[in-house]
Amino acid sequence: MSETSVGLSRRERQIMDAIYRRGRATVAEVLEDIPDPPGYSAVRAMLRLLEEKGHLRHEQDGPRYVFVPVVHRDRARRSALTHVVRTFFDGSATEAVAALLDDGAKLSNEELDRLSAMIEQAREEGR
Repeated sequence: MSETSVGLSRRERQIMDAIYRRGRATVAEVLEDIPDPPGYSAVRAMLRLLEEKGHLRHEQDGPRYVFVPVVHRDRARRSALTHVVRTFFDGSATEAVAALLDDGAKLSNEELDRLSAMIEQAREEGR
């Protein structure tokens, strides 16, 4: 059972994003939240597949199934990011950040200050 969005199709990631935004969602709610949604049956099938893959579980709410993420979004993000850094940047966080900045990431002064503070904190903590 995977804890990340690595290996998910574009549509599966859209569905997971919709459920993470709401915290829990029915098929109808997922349909409302994803762009150019396929039919009800297709979304229901994808939700069941995501459940089989270990990303979701369902709860019965009357006649409806309500889908809930198995892994907290922050944990899934960290796991996915760790995988990307290992796979594409040989484990180098520096190379990953450099690639983001080289790729035209537009950071505000506030964001740059926040990153500077995080770097300084990491230095102080000896990371």
